[in-house]
Amino acid sequence: MKHQKKVAYSVLTTAALFTSILLPSQAQADAPSKESTTPVSSIMSYEKGKETLKVEKVANFSSGAEFAEGGTEIVTYDPATKRLFSVNGAESAVDIIDLSSLKQGQSETKKLPLMKRVQLEDLSGDLSNVSGITSVSLHPNGDYAAVAVPAEPAQDAGYVVFMDIDGNYISHVSVGALPDMVTFTPDGKKLLVANEGEPSEDYETNPEGSVSIIDVTGNIDELTEESVKEVTFKDAPIDEDIRKMNQDNTYEEDLEPEYIVVEEDGKTAYVVLQESNAVATLDIEAGSFTEVKSLGYKDHSLKENGFDASNEDGEINIEPHPVLGMYQPDGIALFEKDGKSYLLTPNEGDAQDYDGYSEETRVGDIADQYDLKSENFEGYTQKELDRLVENGLFEEDQLGRLKTTISAPKNEDGKYEAVYGYGARSFTIRDTASMDVVYDSADEFEQVAAKALPDFFNTDDEENAFDNRSDDKGPEPEAVVTGSVGDKDYAFVGLERQSGIMVYDITNPEEASFVKYFTSRDFSKDMPAGDVAPEGLQFLEADHSPTGEPLLIAGHEISGTIAAYSLTDLNDGENKNDDRSNEDVHEVENGDTLSEIALSYGMHWHELQEINQLDNPHLIYPDQKIVLEEDKDKSSK
Repeated sequence: MKHQKKVAYSVLTTAALFTSILLPSQAQADAPSKESTTPVSSIMSYEKGKETLKVEKVANFSSGAEFAEGGTEIVTYDPATKRLFSVNGAESAVDIIDLSSLKQGQSETKKLPLMKRVQLEDLSGDLSNVSGITSVSLHPNGDYAAVAVPAEPAQDAGYVVFMDIDGNYISHVSVGALPDMVTFTPDGKKLLVANEGEPSEDYETNPEGSVSIIDVTGNIDELTEESVKEVTFKDAPIDEDIRKMNQDNTYEEDLEPEYIVVEEDGKTAYVVLQESNAVATLDIEAGSFTEVKSLGYKDHSLKENGFDASNEDGEINIEPHPVLGMYQPDGIALFEKDGKSYLLTPNEGDAQDYDGYSEETRVGDIADQYDLKSENFEGYTQKELDRLVENGLFEEDQLGRLKTTISAPKNEDGKYEAVYGYGARSFTIRDTASMDVVYDSADEFEQVAAKALPDFFNTDDEENAFDNRSDDKGPEPEAVVTGSVGDKDYAFVGLERQSGIMVYDITNPEEASFVKYFTSRDFSKDMPAGDVAPEGLQFLEADHSPTGEPLLIAGHEISGTIAAYSLTDLNDGENKNDDRSNEDVHEVENGDTLSEIALSYGMHWHELQEINQLDNPHLIYPDQKIVLEEDKDKSSK
C-alpha cells in the first residue's frame, strides 16, 4: 500500500510536547528542528538527529536515606552472585543489593531488594577511631571485597578492611591518611589505595597524600603491615608547573590522590590529583611514581570552549571568556584501543576551602588585581582584552560572579595575568604516553543542557532552579566509565549537579562524538526528585549482566538511589523501522501529533499506536519514524 500524506501542519516546538519536564516558554527558542527530547521509560533523553542507542531504566533501588545524606555513592558488581555492593554514606555501611530478578525484555522498572546492610561496626572489629566508609572494590575473582575506612580524625592513618561477599569481616590493614578510593589490579595480585591526605578544617594539620600498594597474593586473613607499601611524593619527579593550592605548602602536602586506574597488564597505574590539576604515573612493581604531570589549562577564549559564567544575567549565555579552565578531574577511566591507551577525565573542578585557609574567591572581589595579557589566550588580541575590561568584564553579569583562586601566579607587579576557573565543564580524552589531549567535548555539555532542559540549565542538585551553578563549575562532570554496545565503544559521563549521563561514541577516541544525554531526575516537582547526582558508575558487559544485555548502573548520592539502565544498539538490526521503504514510514516533524499524522494518511491514531507499540501516544518526537502499515511478515506469524 502506498501512503500519501494529505495535509501539512504548522510547526510547534519540540519542548512544548513535554510540559512535565520543560516549560515551553523558554524552550521555544532553543529547540532546533533536527534535535529531539524524549521521555523513555521514566527517563528523559535527548539526542541530535537519529537515535542510535536506546536507554531504558529497568531497575531502581532506594537506600532510604534522607535527601542529600549520601545514601548511595560508589557501586561495584559481582557477576557470579548478581550482587551489587554500594557505599551508603548516610549509614556508614555497605549495602548488598540483589540484581538476580532482572530479566531481558522486562516491561516494568523493578525495585531492587536490599539483601544486607553491612554496618561499619560490623567491619571495624576492635578499631575505635574510624569515621565512615568511602569506597568499595570487589576482587577480580569475586571472593571478597576491600573497603576504605578513614580514621577519626581523618588526618590520622586510615584502614582498608576486607570482607567476604556476604559482608563478613576477614581482616584489616593500616594505610595512609583519608583512604578515598580502592581498586584491584586486573590480575588481582595488588590492591591500590588513594590516600587523599586532606588538611584539617583549621588547616593546622595537613598530612601528605600517598598511594598504598597492598600485596594480596597470600591469604587475606593473614595480612600484616608488611604487606603494605606506602608510596609518597617525596622523591617523585614533579613538573615545575604543577599548581599549588597554598604557596606555603610543600608538594607532598599539596598533592592529594583522588582516583586510580590501572593498565590491563597490571604494571602501571594513573593517579589523579584533582585539586592540583595533575596526574601521577605509578610503577606498581617498583612502588614509585615515575612522573607527576600537569594537565594544563583549557583556553575558554576560543569560540568552541565557551561557557556561561554568571548566575546573575538571567539567561543562558554560553560565550567565550578570557578564562583558563583547570581540568581537575575527579573520577577517571582507562580505555585501550588498537594498542594505545587513553585516559578519560570528567573535568569537575575543585578548590581547597577550609576554615583555616581558603583559596576560593570571586573574580569581582579581586578585579583590581588583574592585568590580563593576550599571550595567555588564543582568542583575543591585547586590544580586544582591554576593551572587554573597559566594557565591564568584571561586573556580575559577566565574569564578576565566577569563582576563581587566589593561589594563581602573579607577575612582579603583583597582578594576575589570567583568570582561572575551576573545572573545564567537559570531558577529555588523553593519550597516556604523553598526556596530550586528543579530544575534548568543548562547550557541548552546556550546549546540550541548554536545549534539553532550558528551564533547568546549570541547575543545582539540591534545588530545581535555573542557572544557579554557572558561576561555580556548571554541570560538574563527576564520573566516567566505558563500555561496548553492539560494535560501538561508549563513554558514559555522569553530571553531578545537572544530574544525568552524557554518552559519547569513542570507537575512534580522537574523533569522539556526542550520542545522547539522558536523566531519570524528575524536574516536574518543586524539589529535586527521582535520581539526583550520579556519583558512581559501573558498566556491565552483556556476558556479566543479569539480563544478558549491557547495563549501566548509577549510584546517585543526593537522592540516595541507584538506577539500572539497559542499553540497546539500534544499528544492529534491532531498529526494524529502518528496513522499511519511505512510503511505509512517516518521519515526525516539529509540531506533529499522532492524531494529525493519522488523519493526514486517512487513518485513526489508535491504529498507529498499535502498529508502533506506543505506550503513550502523546509522546512522539522529531525524526522518529512512525510506521504506517503493520509488518506483514510479523503479522502472518
